[in-house]
Amino acid sequence: MFGIFSYGIASPRVGYKTGDYVLDLEVVGLLGFFRDLSVDPAVFAQPALNNFIALGNTAWVAVQDRIQSLLNDPEQPLASIHDQVFIDLSGVTMHLPVQIGDYTDFYAGIEHARNVGLMFRPNGDPLLPNYRHLPVAYHGRASSIVVSGTPVKRPDGQFLRHDQPVFGPTEALDFELELGLIIGRKTPQGTPVPTDEAEDCIFGVVLFNDWSARDIQRWEYQPLGPFLAKNFASTMSAWVLPFYQLEAARIAGPAQEPTPLPYLQTRQPGHFDIHLEVFLQPANGDEVLLSQSNARHLYWNFAQMIAHHTINGCNLNIGDVLASGTISAPAAENSPAGTGTFGSLLELSWGGQKPVTLPDGSTRTYLHDGDTITLRGWIETATGRLELGEARGQIVG
Repeated sequence: MFGIFSYGIASPRVGYKTGDYVLDLEVVGLLGFFRDLSVDPAVFAQPALNNFIALGNTAWVAVQDRIQSLLNDPEQPLASIHDQVFIDLSGVTMHLPVQIGDYTDFYAGIEHARNVGLMFRPNGDPLLPNYRHLPVAYHGRASSIVVSGTPVKRPDGQFLRHDQPVFGPTEALDFELELGLIIGRKTPQGTPVPTDEAEDCIFGVVLFNDWSARDIQRWEYQPLGPFLAKNFASTMSAWVLPFYQLEAARIAGPAQEPTPLPYLQTRQPGHFDIHLEVFLQPANGDEVLLSQSNARHLYWNFAQMIAHHTINGCNLNIGDVLASGTISAPAAENSPAGTGTFGSLLELSWGGQKPVTLPDGSTRTYLHDGDTITLRGWIETATGRLELGEARGQIVG
């Protein structure tokens, strides 16, 4: 996985995570290991991945393959310079991996959409009429996306109390279990991206927590959708898994009925078997597995999200982030005793009606100050588990 790290007096630069170490790619490049790939080491001496991403898919794969070749070479060509190129993870500071220009949040998790609909429209169809026809989304706030480990301040805002608007700290702070796509190709304005080319626009995948203030959201969202309830913070994992490494996890998604319009139809399976977990750690307490889900439960796949995003001529830029929306699993999904299958506390506590009891006896309908939420994910490959890293944030008052 690629990311941006710094240590000591060294400035932020591109690194590659391998076990408990970060491989300093600028130093590896300066020592000549990428020379035959025509990759300038200066591209790794940058505070964001954007310049490296701009080299294109051929360069990404070539660099990744060279790194793996060096790490797996029985002659261990990096062993004699170990301390020059391998930096212990415990001594580094991680930074936001990309410079983000635009951020779009989709609503592609049908189980989450259905659950929310059941809560707020119990007597009607839980899914709105457009849901099965197009990937619903809204434009979010790129400037408040933060790297994993950054504290998240409880936001203030307006919400209703006893049917009267009041102002103060949100009383219904929640997490959302999502994946984020890092866009790796600039597309021309006015030119839609077809589904069979859409995945070529993806550099990599991150874990993404789109924090939500549910009480503020309920009061503000009609008629224009989320605003202050969402834009105070979103947490992104520090490491980016190259998209092509998900190929081992490619699977068919759920049946889409009715058949999507032609521009949303795909020729190959476009979903991925990505295991996802949510952990909650109370202040001064132990970390608890709160919920498990899987990206296979998304209704709309990544290619369909990109095709719909661009069908009106909207252009994409390198470093843009497209988030999936909350990924929940069906309630009947097998899960260890005491854990849920939903991607938010809104669902786990069913709108606050069924508090979640933690092993220490405390309960949660929504998050308390001092709580830390950590998202983790992985795929299974022929050679073992491939981690996506983690997206972690602690709530502060």
